[in-house]
Amino acid sequence: MSIPVVLYTLSTFGYLIFILQRNEGWQRWGFVLLCAGFLSHGAVLGWKWYEKGFLPIYDLSGNLSFCAFIFAGVFIALRHRYHVKILGIFVASVTMGLSLAAWLVPSAYVMPEEAYVSPWVIIHVAASFAGNAAFTLAFAVGVLYLLLERRIKEKRKDIFFRRLPSLELLDKTGHACIVAGFSFITLGLATGVLYARSVWGHFWSWDPKEVWSLVVWLVYAALLHGRLSSEWRGRKAAKMAIFGFLLVLFTFLGVNFLFTGHHEGFTRIGS
Repeated sequence: MSIPVVLYTLSTFGYLIFILQRNEGWQRWGFVLLCAGFLSHGAVLGWKWYEKGFLPIYDLSGNLSFCAFIFAGVFIALRHRYHVKILGIFVASVTMGLSLAAWLVPSAYVMPEEAYVSPWVIIHVAASFAGNAAFTLAFAVGVLYLLLERRIKEKRKDIFFRRLPSLELLDKTGHACIVAGFSFITLGLATGVLYARSVWGHFWSWDPKEVWSLVVWLVYAALLHGRLSSEWRGRKAAKMAIFGFLLVLFTFLGVNFLFTGHHEGFTRIGS
């Protein structure tokens, strides 16, 4: 088993013990192990990039691995601003699952098409994945908001919910994640259409991935506009974050498996 998978797994157990035993030291260890996993993961990706001559993101295994790496990185960056420590168990477990799946899925070991081997493609993919990661965090915050709100109304208390911040902070954190995600996905779309123009001679080809990415962008644009213009906050914002994440999930995995287009090669599975 790869070192990043081991470290992400240990991080998950550290966060789990933190929740069960209410020991702050385990939360710190969980975060340290997550950071260690992220750094070692970056080293592995860097070595594969050097060895193959291209960043290994052009098959399902590489896609999942890179997604895990970006997801961990986005959480580490946002954690310094919004101290929702309880999200660590979600991030560590998802990152562990993605990296483990990437390790188990056979790599295709197929050279990518020449058009895809470009720094602009890497920026496009990295920005898109970072946007999806931030939206995933917004989804988690939205779920926590709705659960905590329900517990408050029922006047029920337990170990898990005593560790959550206020509803106001959860709402602000979710909004910050959506702003970050929207900024990243906008960069991803912009670099994608500009690079498509330079390679294929047109900005837009109605590729299924392009269409659904645009749908995701419009949904989150509506969410941000609604928050600014009509005080679209709290419960409604949390529900929209959950709905948006379902679209993100379908766009990331479902589209490539169900439709054909420029991006279908990124989910090829090796033999």
